[in-house]
Parts: sequence; structure tokens; C-alpha cells
Amino acid sequence: MKFFHISDLHIGKLLYRYSLRESQEAVLSQIVEKAKEQRPDAILIAGDIFDKSVPSAEAYTVLDSFLNSLGEITPAIPVMLIAGNHDSAGRLSFASSFLEKHRIYVSVMPPQTPEEYLKKITLQDSYGEVDFYLLPFLKPGYVRGLFEEGTVTDYTSAVRAVLEREQIDFNRRNVLVSHQFYQGSSAVETCDSEQTVLAVGGLDKVDANLLKDFDYAALGHIHGAQKVQYDHIRYSGTPLKYSVSEERHKKGITLVELGEKGTPVQIAQIPLHAPKDVRTMRGTLEEILSQATDANRHDYVSVTLTDEQDPWNPKQRLEEQYDSLLEIRIDNARTRAKLQGDFEAQENWTLQEAFSHFYQEMNQCPLSEKEESIMEEIFAAAGEVEA
Repeated sequence: MKFFHISDLHIGKLLYRYSLRESQEAVLSQIVEKAKEQRPDAILIAGDIFDKSVPSAEAYTVLDSFLNSLGEITPAIPVMLIAGNHDSAGRLSFASSFLEKHRIYVSVMPPQTPEEYLKKITLQDSYGEVDFYLLPFLKPGYVRGLFEEGTVTDYTSAVRAVLEREQIDFNRRNVLVSHQFYQGSSAVETCDSEQTVLAVGGLDKVDANLLKDFDYAALGHIHGAQKVQYDHIRYSGTPLKYSVSEERHKKGITLVELGEKGTPVQIAQIPLHAPKDVRTMRGTLEEILSQATDANRHDYVSVTLTDEQDPWNPKQRLEEQYDSLLEIRIDNARTRAKLQGDFEAQENWTLQEAFSHFYQEMNQCPLSEKEESIMEEIFAAAGEVEA
């Protein structure tokens, strides 16, 4: 059985201030064309369909067009999608019963009542049946009420309890579609675009060993394509670059082929190409201006200037050559000295001083006298409570 594994479409996302609609529509169209060429038995979309829990009308239009295009392929290819942490369950599940009639299966919440179980879709090939289990993003609190007190204490125990409750027959071929932060014995490679949703200290981490008995685990949440502990447990990554830190990622579709039970899964990557790349450039202003070509001037560009003397009007001059300028950073002897001085000063800062500095950095203006007074009272009260 052959299927596509994709995830983290993040429809509606902005890259800095730029809309990515054109690029998203381009790569989604490529997925449709590859589906027509490859004729997979299913397409799995492992969460974060939208970038925001309240998507714009434009984002709905992009998703609607994508699903309609997939639905026009004959014979029909089943599409299975789950909600990620960015998605709103209510909004993503709209019209799900209608979509199911067209073999588009949507799962937005884990079981929450004794009568509910994971959505399971069974398909068949020449080797027999394959069961696909859809496990949308969950927090321990979502499922704690299903189990005895003390059973669900963290993310790993929550996922374990939900999967064990299904009583899955692992003598059959089974595929899991899940959107969580799974990690094995080695660290998962992450990037800037997902750092804000990963819990501090890895509190949302789930032990990947829970999934080892599945024939394939189609994961979403992490934006770089990679395996987790085992070859058959994989993040497909995003189909598009969503941060500067993804500059060197090779984006694409993970093509999976299951053979007879017990045989190794076959995995390949089908490249996807966005109309505009994401790139970093470093050098003096004149060096970077001289590197503009027809091939790169329309890309999303992050620039680091190394001029020791401030160049004249760098932003305007760069925008004349690069029409999607993301940011301009300065890295020279002066800025490095200032950064080093700030770090040294931090060692002797009081809480009040640290907060005042943070406030000014975030707001580009200092605290007012009244705000200073209020914060003094807050820190004083906090000190008394700690004491």
C-alpha cells in the first residue's frame, strides 16, 4: 500500500509581514499533481492545517480549493487529516460528515467520553487490510477523565493510555497519524518556526517508543523532515519553508509504501519547489547588493550587514534589489562589544533592572515613573512572599 504523508500546511501563515498564499497554493497544487502521477492509495495530513485557530476567509478558500482538487481525482483517493495544536477543532470539523461521503476523513479531538474511540479507517491492498488510526493533538487534560485517577500524569502517559484503550491488533498492519512532540533517545531537530509552541523543558515531549509496534507512524508538529528513533516513525516536515532557520531544509512529500506484514517499510521523498525561496545573506552592503540576480532578487531574504561604518540608507537600497526583504541585522565590532557589555551587566542586575531593560527592548521606550513605581511594589511584594 502506497500513501503520501504530509503535515503542517499552516495555511494562512505570514513570513514576517509577507503573505505566503501564492507559495502555499503553488506547493499544494504540486501535491495534487504528484497525486495524479503517483496514484497513492491514501493521503495523510498530520495536523496544523491552518496557522491560526481562527483562520481567515482567505485561508478557508485555499484549503477548500486544495481538497476540491484532490476530490476531483478519479478513482477517489482517501484523504485523512487530523487537527494540530494550531487548529480549532470546531472550525476544522465543519462539514466533516459531508466530506466523509467524498472519502475525506477528519479527526479533530481525541476520545473524551467512554463511548468514543479513535477514528479508524481501513483500506485494503493485495496483502490484506491496513488500519489507519487518527490521533489528533491532545493535552493530558483532554483525556484524563477517561481513566482512573493517576493514570494520566503527563503527555507520554496520556498518549499511552489512549493507544492502549484501542486494543490494537498488532498482528495486522497499522498506521498511526499523530500530531505531538515525539522524541527518542536522540534530540529531534527543531527550528525557529515551531519553538514558540514547544513547552519549556520539553514538558510536552512524548516517548517515541510508544509507536514502535505500528508499521508506520505519520507525525506532524516538527517542521524538518526526519525519523524519530526508528525509520518507520517519521515527521514529514512542512511542504514550505516557514522561517529563516529552515533555509537548508529540503521540503517535499514523504512517500511511504507498506508491503507484507513484517517487511521493512519503503520511504522516499518527492521534492516540492516553492516559487520563492528563503535565504540568508551576509556581508557588507555593497557585497550583498552586488550579489542580486534574477534568480534570487524575488526570494525572501534575511540580511546580516558586517560594515564597520554605518552605510547610507541600507534598507531602501536593499529593497531596490530584493523585493521580499525580511530583516536587516548588524554584526560588527561595535554591536558585538555592546552585546558583550549587556551580558556582563546582566550579572549584577536586580529583578527591577532586568525587567526595565526587557520592557525597553520590547517597546522601544522606557517605563514611565508611574510604571516604575508599580513594578517596584510588585517585586517588593513578590520578595516578601518568597521570604
